[in-house]
Amino acid sequence: MGRGRAKAKQVKVARRLKYNSGGTDLDRLKEELGVADSGDDSYDDLSDKYSDYADEYGDEGDHQDGSPGR
Repeated sequence: MGRGRAKAKQVKVARRLKYNSGGTDLDRLKEELGVADSGDDSYDDLSDKYSDYADEYGDEGDHQDGSPGR
């Protein structure tokens, strides 16, 4: 006994979160989190930077020691 009110409030909050249509301002959220505006160039920079690793580790089936991939 005594848990009814707390459970009802949790159910109410859960329903509101589940059925809320969103309305999140993603630009404002980005600003609050301090995320820099990234363009297509950032992806190209990363792909160039890690291309050697992708060549070395890209195929999980081919390991130098002959062990199978994960």
